[in-house]
Amino acid sequence: MKRPFSFFARPGALVVSGTALIAATYGLVRLAYGLFLPDVQRTLSLGDGPAGLIAAGSSLVYCVGSLVGFLLAPTRPRTTVALASASAGLGVAGMATSATSAVFGITTVVASAGAGLASPALVRLVQRDLPAARADRAQAVVNSGTGPGLVVAGLLALVLLPDWRTAWTAAAVVTVLAGAAVLVADAYTHPRRHVREDHPQPVGLPPWSWFVAHGRLVVVALLLGTGSAAVWTYGRSLLVDAGAPASLSVLAWTALGVGGAAVALTARVLGRLRARTAWTVTSAAVAVATLGLGLAPVAPPAALVALALVTCVLFGWGYTAATGALIAWTTDVDAGRAASGTSVLFVVLVLGQALGAAAAGTVVATVGTGPVFAAATAVVAAAALLTVRAPAGRGTRPGPARRSSPHARPGAPAAGGGSRARGTR
Repeated sequence: MKRPFSFFARPGALVVSGTALIAATYGLVRLAYGLFLPDVQRTLSLGDGPAGLIAAGSSLVYCVGSLVGFLLAPTRPRTTVALASASAGLGVAGMATSATSAVFGITTVVASAGAGLASPALVRLVQRDLPAARADRAQAVVNSGTGPGLVVAGLLALVLLPDWRTAWTAAAVVTVLAGAAVLVADAYTHPRRHVREDHPQPVGLPPWSWFVAHGRLVVVALLLGTGSAAVWTYGRSLLVDAGAPASLSVLAWTALGVGGAAVALTARVLGRLRARTAWTVTSAAVAVATLGLGLAPVAPPAALVALALVTCVLFGWGYTAATGALIAWTTDVDAGRAASGTSVLFVVLVLGQALGAAAAGTVVATVGTGPVFAAATAVVAAAALLTVRAPAGRGTRPGPARRSSPHARPGAPAAGGGSRARGTR
């Protein structure tokens, strides 16, 4: 093998490039919309109403991308990666060069499909290319890419704003390069694996029993999405209303990314927990952070900066790690359909965010941000508590579970369900 390409033959190359693709499609493209929006509105005369419609359309197209990933990623993950990189890269390039608000809106919506496609595709590639003993931790690291993406977006904002066009041009270049790197890394890694996969992919739609087994996951994912919307939508507004300078609101956004990036450092520790336990811990952290940020308006000025940064770091870590716990949990239910399970749960998560944002927007003008954040805290806390006392049955045995056989019936839940002792295989 030629020396310039020797790096891509290592399994770690897929983890690094996959993390970069998540960082680009989520942190630099999808979630950076709110960060750069005020400057875009001034440049393109974009009103608050149309801006909200663009955000809603982006969420809808993200869900469409995830549903396409649900069908395509299990059998054609490379094609799904290419579509993710192309839609996000070309979309954000269109955002950077748009001369009218209409063009900006259309390209923003198109760009959001990339994140929905990227997650299930990378779940499948990591599961296929890496040894089973490394897959869980690798999935957590790749999924934590949202954090570094948010950090980079925040740094670009601090350095470049009000020049948002250059920032999103850089995002387009990074997205395309990251997608290409994933494809190269997979091409050099996958042929080195054994011919028989640990988790062969079932063909066709999952059976009804698969959806029933995901009932609890769907509920908690919906609750997390609904409750987290308060921070994603009104976090910056709350800090500004509390008297924080504009630079602090950007730093708080960066702190969200720092917390998300820290998931890579805690992946080994979380990997020792069962997926359901990891979910309880991480979603509880989101609830605590939401409550803490909601107290910012009544905090003394001297404590406002510390409170904002600490709670944003905690929120970023908890939210990103919780989405990783969802991936591990659906893998426990049926490892052969992990990519499909990721698509479904992430669609539900985003739909929850849309519902939460709509509900918060309806009442925030009359009751204020404090009660909205208190209600959001209660919703996320419910998502954490629903998994503490699970009824007897699938996924509740306290001991280490048996690993599902590679030859298990397609669509059948893994032996031991959600109680697999992750990191102890």
